[in-house]
Amino acid sequence: MSSGSSNAKPILPGATIGIFGGGQLGRMTAMAARGMGYRILVLDPDPACPARFVVDGCIEAGWDDSREAANLARGCDVVTLEIEQISPASMEAAASYAPVRPGGAMLAVIQDRIEQKDWLRRNGFPVGEYRAVRSLDELRDAVVALGGRCFCKSATGGYDGRGQGKVGFTVGASVEDEVRGAWEALGERAGVAEKAVNLAKEISVLVARAPNGEVKVYPAALNHHEEQILAWSVIPAPLSSEMEAKAREIAEAIADTFQLEGVLAVEMFCMTDGKLLVNELAPRPHNSYHASVRACVTGQFEQLVRAVCDLPLGDVGIVQPAAIANLLGDLWLKDGQAVEPRFDAALAVPGVRLHLYEKHRPRKGRKMGHLSAVGATADEAVELVLRAKALL
Repeated sequence: MSSGSSNAKPILPGATIGIFGGGQLGRMTAMAARGMGYRILVLDPDPACPARFVVDGCIEAGWDDSREAANLARGCDVVTLEIEQISPASMEAAASYAPVRPGGAMLAVIQDRIEQKDWLRRNGFPVGEYRAVRSLDELRDAVVALGGRCFCKSATGGYDGRGQGKVGFTVGASVEDEVRGAWEALGERAGVAEKAVNLAKEISVLVARAPNGEVKVYPAALNHHEEQILAWSVIPAPLSSEMEAKAREIAEAIADTFQLEGVLAVEMFCMTDGKLLVNELAPRPHNSYHASVRACVTGQFEQLVRAVCDLPLGDVGIVQPAAIANLLGDLWLKDGQAVEPRFDAALAVPGVRLHLYEKHRPRKGRKMGHLSAVGATADEAVELVLRAKALL
């Protein structure tokens, strides 16, 4: 057990938890918390956010509205988050009235990719070669320095492929045209250029840490992306015991260095030479751990509630292998026409469950829900969930 806060007291059922963000992660956290007897308030700019339908109250306000952030915290015993874009002023305002877990200092590092990469490198964690870029000229120089093939990501705000570009992957393309295209993908603002690596697998490891210092590290998840959006994920990842142990060691060390209070997802690259590189950090529940609800004794959403309320953390052992497949808005849009996916066909596959987020405006690339499946092995769980998705 790591050292933690000596004056933290458990926040017991009956108390009120505030959540910055009412998207699907906030929704599923709220559902877990209410099942444990907590009241939930959320702050979100969307009047029809997915969490609105399962919480006790919703404040409609932006992430930079510090006055409404303070109002959220006034009515809560603790505040957490499901999104990284909360402004420092809002975090500080909320912290004046209730503990905010994770805290603003950690969030400030993670919400800026340049700061995040620099922090990881400065603290001795393995990261790939990268360059900070703040102009088109700096991006040109970075591409040369990184060997001509790189991925470019905006410093702030980008996710699920948004705010991202790449250079050096199109045969016969003009390097200058690709660089300009990547700069436009960044929104012509600051970002990082990352050298392309010899990738074998993409994994993530979720860590939960309570204010009292108790830590639980989940088994690694194997992730498969399509068009830079997570397509499916499975727990446990098929890793050697040595690589699994190393990945969990890195994730726990990052959480301890931050003095995390909450949950932290650490995305990593497994290299063809057997090394691990940290890709990105997310200080909240993570898409790749939706399967933990069925795979592990304690799912990630209940674990977040336990962590921020300083309750004993739950067992993270494997109950059975489980996989999820994301359902994007594309499934509701065929040839420009609105259609309804064949959920009945998908649910006929043994062990498959449907999880929809009550989003009412499907659009290309938008996460509308997911399917989950369990199996005797990780491979079987993946096969079942993908078979079900194909029937939609």
